[in-house]
Amino acid sequence: MSGAYTFYGDKKSGNCLKVLWTAQALNVPFRWIDIDVLKSETRTEEFLRLNPAGQVPLAILPDGRALAQSNAIILHLAEGSDLVPGDPYARAKMFEWLFWEQYSHEPAIAVRRFKKIYLGQPDDEIDPALLQKGRRALGVMELALLGRDYLAGDSLSVADISLVAYTRLAHEGGFDLTEFPQVLHWVGRVERALGLEPAREAA
Repeated sequence: MSGAYTFYGDKKSGNCLKVLWTAQALNVPFRWIDIDVLKSETRTEEFLRLNPAGQVPLAILPDGRALAQSNAIILHLAEGSDLVPGDPYARAKMFEWLFWEQYSHEPAIAVRRFKKIYLGQPDDEIDPALLQKGRRALGVMELALLGRDYLAGDSLSVADISLVAYTRLAHEGGFDLTEFPQVLHWVGRVERALGLEPAREAA
């Protein structure tokens, strides 16, 4: 595919799915190469030559340059599109949410989900702080979404795509989204905008 991106990713990962959804929303031409993290496929010599950090997602741009980190990739893809707010303040809020997602949201909600679903750990073996931190993160989103449809600006942005990736799967980590009705409605709104099957129904 001339002029297409190549994405390396594991579709069990919300970080990888946010790249897939952004590319699909923008009709970006790409090919997808499945990488199984649980089989240590990010640790092969071949993959480490592409990304020495040994992480997915990884994007290879049409000109051959590599770009890692999910939020950096979706920002690159969305440059100049409606997924990046034109208003300077709304754009800054978008960045605020992207930084917060990787620092305060993903490390609790995604990690607890991974331990429960993919490592099969029972609740009493999982650090209880993860549940507390995840609930606190969902509470922050609940307050932010009062009277708002989207996190940054008045329309869907990459902030919503980034944060919906693991929020929509929070129930798999033992979080009850019915306790956060604004978040629950927002998840449905973003899923519909992206054409996704509702995660809770699929579960």
